[in-house]
Amino acid sequence: MGEKGRVYSISISPERGQLKKEVTEASFKADYGIENDGHAGDWGRQVTCLSFESLQKVNLDKGLKMGPGDFAENILTEGLNLSLLSVGSKIRFGKEVLIEVTQIGKEDHPSIVSRTFGVSLLPSEGLFCRVISGGTVKKGDKAQIES
Repeated sequence: MGEKGRVYSISISPERGQLKKEVTEASFKADYGIENDGHAGDWGRQVTCLSFESLQKVNLDKGLKMGPGDFAENILTEGLNLSLLSVGSKIRFGKEVLIEVTQIGKEDHPSIVSRTFGVSLLPSEGLFCRVISGGTVKKGDKAQIES
């Protein structure tokens, strides 16, 4: 078992290319993603994760007031050093849900986030993951790096 933290927030949007809205809980489906989220499907970028600490740093550095979902992320974790993870690393949320990192960062393009706020974290810090085992995740659930 590894580093422990918590789920700071969960955010979803019905379609890709939109800012996400915070929800108090979400249903994760194995090999699919988060129910009712536009990024769900049969591919390696089913769930996106960022650290809450990175969001806070950008807000401080840029004088912004960005919150959950504003970076188009699904999960903000608190208390985990996501920069230590590599492709193949796993994160457990609560007791049931296990996700695996499939990609770190992505091609930077003029997204809804960068056009709206002038800054984006997913290209440099975003963890893109697939769901290995599903279940329900709630805001405040434990988050733990497993490998």
